[in-house]
Amino acid sequence: MRSPNLNLGFFASHNGTGMRAVVKAIRSGVLLANPKVVISNNASAPALDFASENRIAAFHVSQRALGADRDLDAELLRILVSQEVDIIVLSGYLRKLGPKILRHFGGSILNVHPSLLPKFGGKGMYGAKVHRAVLDAGETESGATVHLVEAEYDSSKTICQKEVSVAPGETPETLARSVESIEGDLLIEALNKIAKNSMPLTAI
Repeated sequence: MRSPNLNLGFFASHNGTGMRAVVKAIRSGVLLANPKVVISNNASAPALDFASENRIAAFHVSQRALGADRDLDAELLRILVSQEVDIIVLSGYLRKLGPKILRHFGGSILNVHPSLLPKFGGKGMYGAKVHRAVLDAGETESGATVHLVEAEYDSSKTICQKEVSVAPGETPETLARSVESIEGDLLIEALNKIAKNSMPLTAI
């Protein structure tokens, strides 16, 4: 039987900044959810240490160890199902999810993109590349977008966005810090919308 609160599964390749903000919100009662599992493709990811320190199940799942993409996809899905995950949250995860996970969790996978989609999204647009593109285009505003994940990069429904100003003399590094500072709150806003049933999910 499903928990009355959302069961969250996090994917993070490095620090998992958004994940940390969500877990903090859960611990403080701001968000009614259960952090069930953290999965990383990087054995040395600080996100895995954070999970262990906070008594959240942590898994390093390696493409190198499993080999074929379909085997990686199947193993990730097995972990998520065994942990009774309802919603997947991508927090700086640098691999594309496989078709089994996308089918099983369709409409229930969230990602934070570091721009105001549909601007500066799509394949190859991540991290510093996004911020450099924003600056090269002369934008005066950037921000972050929480959106649902489908097979095509950054193409699905936007749940919420927040803007930040681009200051004169901004660099990709300073803009990254500015955008990163709002990503956690934006994720919490999106998850609260889901938890309070103001946004229907298609796969749960």
